Amino acid sequence: MSAKDKAIDIETLLAKAKKPVEDAMVLHPFYKGKMETVPKCAVRGYKDFGIWYTPGVAEPCREIAKHPEKVYDYTNKWNTVAVISDGTRVLGLGDIGPKAGLPVMEGKALLFKYLGGVDAIPIMLDTKDPDKIIETVLMLQPGLGGVNLEDLSQPKCFRILDTLREKAEIPIWHDDQQGTATVTLSALVNALKVVGKKKEDVKITFVGCGAANVACARLIFGWGVDPAKCVMVDIDGTLGKHRIDFERQKSTYTAQWRLCQITNEAGIQGNIPEAMKDADVVIAYSKPGPGTILPEWIKLMAKDPIVFAGANPVPEIWPWEAKEAGAAVVATGRSDFPNQVNNSLIFPALFRGTLDVRAKTITDEMCFTAAETLAGQIQQVDDEHLIPTMEDWEVYVKIAAAVGMKAQELNIAGNEMSYEALYENAFTMIKRSRDLTQTMMENDFIAEAPV
Repeated sequence: MSAKDKAIDIETLLAKAKKPVEDAMVLHPFYKGKMETVPKCAVRGYKDFGIWYTPGVAEPCREIAKHPEKVYDYTNKWNTVAVISDGTRVLGLGDIGPKAGLPVMEGKALLFKYLGGVDAIPIMLDTKDPDKIIETVLMLQPGLGGVNLEDLSQPKCFRILDTLREKAEIPIWHDDQQGTATVTLSALVNALKVVGKKKEDVKITFVGCGAANVACARLIFGWGVDPAKCVMVDIDGTLGKHRIDFERQKSTYTAQWRLCQITNEAGIQGNIPEAMKDADVVIAYSKPGPGTILPEWIKLMAKDPIVFAGANPVPEIWPWEAKEAGAAVVATGRSDFPNQVNNSLIFPALFRGTLDVRAKTITDEMCFTAAETLAGQIQQVDDEHLIPTMEDWEVYVKIAAAVGMKAQELNIAGNEMSYEALYENAFTMIKRSRDLTQTMMENDFIAEAPV
């Protein structure tokens, strides 16, 4: 390819990457939101309000008062999740506040419904205080089947999740941690197959030490990768026993200080290029690019390197730059490039299975199950096809059923269901959401998009 043709090709790719942003600025004000509340019960006439509201509703209330577990039978608690955020760490945009973060949470609610058949409510909190956030979630839980924490800054996000998982009676999930880690592990499983490397042997460089990569490291190490061979990098350089700044603040940065103890056995000091030298894999969830990771650093990596550039809205390095520098496999968080590694492939299905069996919590074992199920659904694994896309909607059904079975195996489920029953329920719920959306579009209850 000539230099002129190459420049044109890059311009085309850049234009493609900008298109979703341009469309978003047309469609968000056009629809004025992504979700609305509609009835799910029959309203045959005004007399039916006597059933759904007073006086008829009093009897279900009395029954729940006598038998609290019946709230799952008489209300929508069994299928309701709150997406809760304070807007302090939004999609690579940082602390933009609760109002500016609302479009993201509405989008999350849409994905929950369309991909998982789960009714989700976006809730923005006007506080940055972790104790108030914890208190608020605990006060909201009587009306919820689960909670998806979203876009909380670190280090408080770790304490909020850990405290709520300990105290809450419903499953609490932080998607930036657990969802990102689960889908990243799934893609890594198949990426290693493509390059013919074993998990026990690889050196992974983690660029970024926020919620996403701290959770990725925990799950990936739990899967069997040796942490001593791996290196983590934050804004101040590599982690290791030399990082006295974390030692001084280990009560606050507990997760990072622990990683200082178990990673980087070689004692590598420096920044991203030093950490990437001889690495088999780089997993980046850090500052949006391009230019956060440079092509010349990829040339320092081991043979057939794997590059996961996960920053949103722009990856740390453009995929074509990474490929040209020698990367054997490249993945990003975007849907407009091959190998989208996005937690939207995990959380709707994982919650579907969790809610269906009324699991008390979501464990790492359930995440391993979800990751392995997702990785196993790709028909032909290659450098541009690591995991299924969101268009492969029956994958969500299989993940939901597998997660529900794992929760029962771990004795944390309130419902007993066979794999077949879980599969059928998930299929019905998810298909209903997709069909309902399509029907509303066909009948103009959802207006035709202008772009």
